[in-house]
Amino acid sequence: MANTTSTPAGADDNLMARALREAFYAALVALGLFVLFVGLKTDQNILNELILVQRWGLLAIFVAIAAVGRFLAVAYIRPFFARQKVTNAITGLLPDSVATRFFRTPMVIAAAVVAIVLMFAGETIAAAVPVSLAPWVTMIRAMSIIYVLAFGFFYFRAYIAAHFNMLAIIALIIYPPVMVYFFGFQGSLKWVDNFGIQILIYVMLAWGLNIVVGLAGLLDLGYVAFYAVGAYSYALLSSYLGLSFWVLLPLAGILAALWGIVLGFPVLRLKGDYLAIVTLAFGEIIRLVLINWTEVTKGTFGISGIAKASVFGIWSFDVSAPNNFAKVFELPMSSAYYKIFLFYLALALCMLTAYVTVRLRRMPIGRAWEALREDEIACRSLGINTVTTKLTAFATGAMFGGFAGSFFAVRQGFVSPESFVFLESAIILAIVVLGGMGSLVGIAIAATVMIGGTELLREMTILKQVFGPDFTPELYRMLIFGLAMIVVMVWKPRGFVGSREPTAFLRESKSVSGSFTKEGHG
Repeated sequence: MANTTSTPAGADDNLMARALREAFYAALVALGLFVLFVGLKTDQNILNELILVQRWGLLAIFVAIAAVGRFLAVAYIRPFFARQKVTNAITGLLPDSVATRFFRTPMVIAAAVVAIVLMFAGETIAAAVPVSLAPWVTMIRAMSIIYVLAFGFFYFRAYIAAHFNMLAIIALIIYPPVMVYFFGFQGSLKWVDNFGIQILIYVMLAWGLNIVVGLAGLLDLGYVAFYAVGAYSYALLSSYLGLSFWVLLPLAGILAALWGIVLGFPVLRLKGDYLAIVTLAFGEIIRLVLINWTEVTKGTFGISGIAKASVFGIWSFDVSAPNNFAKVFELPMSSAYYKIFLFYLALALCMLTAYVTVRLRRMPIGRAWEALREDEIACRSLGINTVTTKLTAFATGAMFGGFAGSFFAVRQGFVSPESFVFLESAIILAIVVLGGMGSLVGIAIAATVMIGGTELLREMTILKQVFGPDFTPELYRMLIFGLAMIVVMVWKPRGFVGSREPTAFLRESKSVSGSFTKEGHG
């Protein structure tokens, strides 16, 4: 049996030669890709002159990472998994035996102890060690917590898969209190706002775009326009008419839906690349109007001083208001109460978006969207009115974009055209594609990974010790986005969740794999 899994010496030599060769090619590719993005940087000197800063050391680190990673993958990782398959076939072990060995009980106990100790005594230990080692204490604590959580997910994966929606909702409900417990009211602001509310806004946006792209199959590159319409509708009507949040929230959605219909009419006969170009132009037109219509939108200066939301007009979060939330309940003054309220409000809007989407998919209009996505000619031959089908898809998706935009204005208290550039549309579309077009759960996971990962980069100060003090991790988020999309598209070509439930079935409901649907829509 030992001879079965062993390899001759000549094969090992060939493998090492191949690994070195591919590592060299990977280094050349990385050098060509990163020389302009990483190796050179434009900056301004003390005379306000544009200069070119050379960062060859940082470039060398990126190239070395690519080369070493490729070498390890070819020389060790791939052969290990190949031998593991042979061993599993011979010994009869389950395919997940590698993961079982990775999550050994003593290792989990040690990681849990380290996580608990550093969670309660991390600040004391960080203060006792040299300043250069303090970020490593935070990193070890984070990795220990992640390892323990991964252990729980692995051993309870069957139960989690069966009750994922319920567990996710419970986790989101208790998320703000947990953050307050560990970080205090002021310390929890970052985690509730930047990680919680921002992710939920992008989940709402991606679910809205999913109706247009994932269900109806209409490629929309200008979805950020509806996001901007919702934000500016709320900001302008609140500033000039003094309307409350609860009136402007549905009104912003309705106005965005009307603009969705306006976009839908000119593109009724377009599809594919031509549809994408027109929608991209529509998004740019809206942005340019916001910049140049200075009498109303104040141009690039934006609109500030946007009124905060209230709890149905009963309690306000304005410090000077007599019915201020903290004053009424005799609590210490803190802006965390408002952020926690916005978090639960965003969660409610996301749940409403998911509920409406699921219900619409089971209705005739949802089946018409899917028929339009699969084959427009066959859809027409069945007597389906493709005009109203497309317009309802654009209007419904735009409505949820308007909801997200109005909520964005409330959260920020300030809106400007710089917040609604094409990059936002690209990010939202990337979330939909990575999550799996048509899958609400997959899209929510993709939004959490992409947006939450970007925010985590801001916290990873340890990277400055690896790449240098001038390294700014968040500036490389688009590079990381691109690498993540490549990895996911190779690993999961249909997205994180590449299967969907059919909207109509006979006798028994079965999950349909994304490989059986056109272009991976599933």
